[in-house]
Amino acid sequence: MKEIIVDSVAEDELSSSVTFYERRHPGLGLEFERAARDALHTIQEDPERPRLQSDGTRRLVMKRFPFVIHYVDLPGTIWILAFAHTSRKPGYWRQRL
Repeated sequence: MKEIIVDSVAEDELSSSVTFYERRHPGLGLEFERAARDALHTIQEDPERPRLQSDGTRRLVMKRFPFVIHYVDLPGTIWILAFAHTSRKPGYWRQRL
């Protein structure tokens, strides 16, 4: 399996979202974090499964939470670019490419 590298800004997005959900309802932040880690494991198991986008990225839509994980499948590694909330401005994370 390829190593997953999470961009530092994407890691901040994940952490902020965990905190947000935890403040809204105790335990929900931990559920979100677990769902995100499960999604990363899904990506790691089959990184080529999501369709390749025109910008060279792939994306996995999380099931329970309104987030999309954007990533690049590189030789030997998977680079996570964003844990993007679906209500944010589309493509805001593209500057990280």
